[in-house]
Amino acid sequence: MRNSKILPALTFLLLASFIVGGCGAGATAQPVDASTPQPTSSEPPPSTQASTATEPATPTEEATPTETPTEEPALAAISFAADVLPILESRCVNCHGGRETEEGLVLRTYDEVMAGSDNGPVILPGDIAGSYLVELITKLEMPKRGPKLTPVQIQIITDWVAAGAQNN
Repeated sequence: MRNSKILPALTFLLLASFIVGGCGAGATAQPVDASTPQPTSSEPPPSTQASTATEPATPTEEATPTETPTEEPALAAISFAADVLPILESRCVNCHGGRETEEGLVLRTYDEVMAGSDNGPVILPGDIAGSYLVELITKLEMPKRGPKLTPVQIQIITDWVAAGAQNN
């Protein structure tokens, strides 16, 4: 019984660290030649060390403004029709899309997803913690039958909800 509580908790922590780590990593990533060895995050790149004597604040000042614009378009770029719906169709509609649906939840269209289940809404736009569907997929409780969602699929749905769960 205790192990059944540990696995979802570890999964959630792993996903949360993936989300937090992914947000910062994408913001500072720059195209790099694959043959060039990359420094670890704890030590500054050699080019920064060389330029420090002549331009002490420039690298830090340039990195900060680029972080915010890079993060926002990534969330806004997620489309319900192109990104979220194909996941729901491949993993969820077997139980939540036919004539008989589990808990009255139908996941075939945007309007049906937003209508929720017999128990109320399953998506609260902009509220990951309050969205029951996100909770179930991150805890790997759904889908009950068939293959679970991949971490990438979970991230897409989570990011879509965080960006406001738009019908786009």
